[in-house]
Amino acid sequence: MLSVNLEAKKTVDVMIEKVEELNIAISKLNNGATIIDCGVNVAGSLKAGEYYTKVCLGGLAEVGISIPGDLSEKFALPSVKIKTDFPAISTLGAQKAGWSVSVGDFFALGSGPARALAKKPAETYEEINYEDDADIAILTLESDNLPGGDVAEAIAKDCGVDVKNVTLLVAPTSSLVGSIQIAGRVVENGTYKMLEVLDFDVNKVKYAAGIAPIAPIDLDGLKAMGKTNDAVLFGGRTYYYIQSAEGDDIKALADNLPSSAADGYGKPFFDVFKEAEFDFYKIDKGMFAPAEVVINDLRTGELFKAGYVNVDLLKKSFGL
Repeated sequence: MLSVNLEAKKTVDVMIEKVEELNIAISKLNNGATIIDCGVNVAGSLKAGEYYTKVCLGGLAEVGISIPGDLSEKFALPSVKIKTDFPAISTLGAQKAGWSVSVGDFFALGSGPARALAKKPAETYEEINYEDDADIAILTLESDNLPGGDVAEAIAKDCGVDVKNVTLLVAPTSSLVGSIQIAGRVVENGTYKMLEVLDFDVNKVKYAAGIAPIAPIDLDGLKAMGKTNDAVLFGGRTYYYIQSAEGDDIKALADNLPSSAADGYGKPFFDVFKEAEFDFYKIDKGMFAPAEVVINDLRTGELFKAGYVNVDLLKKSFGL
């Protein structure tokens, strides 16, 4: 079985080779762990955002940036494009922000292939029937601060690897790389909702692609979180190729998958987040989904489309 950590390492190696070109910074902790700063003390770059997103996806997806990405005749933004032949593994087995890394005063949302070693959370790996046994651990951290040696040690322990084999990539939400990697979750938002909300077997999703606009950078972390989520919820377009089985209602799946199918739909994410007292767990999980969904049922040949790009809400979120 493919190793998401070993596949991601191919991209990490390229990032290390092109550190100046990518406007990132590489450092070694005293314990030997590698830190790749993609936006905390450096500016990062568009290409660094592409690479970072590919690492999040365990190296099992193609990532690119389209300039511009048309959302309507009157509104266009650079957009992240994702294509993967391993949707369940790349998005839920790697990219999903399923690891809350909390060590001392440090906290970050952890995404990427190291999750498959630590099985964070374990039920996800049971449901997609995947595991990784690599001797290296690569994790991306959404944080305003760089982690110290204690964080690397804790991650190494959970992953069952030597701390010298730990690589941590870090980017704040309020950075260029942060905006890019969150737009790059457009496909993952759909597979997440299929599994967590609609109880659909995501192993039936054989191929997937998606595109979402890159939210404007906002130095206020909470506002940046709102804008980056809105880029997917109101501007993300996804395409799933599903090998259905007898009894699967793919039309119902498509109808219930877009963000507009959720009860809380209709406000910028920052407003919803504020009303929930900035507690993610108080927000309807169904909101975390792409704006528009197209599903091709490979068994019947049928095509289903649901949802829509909401340019008005995007403009409101982005301050236009």
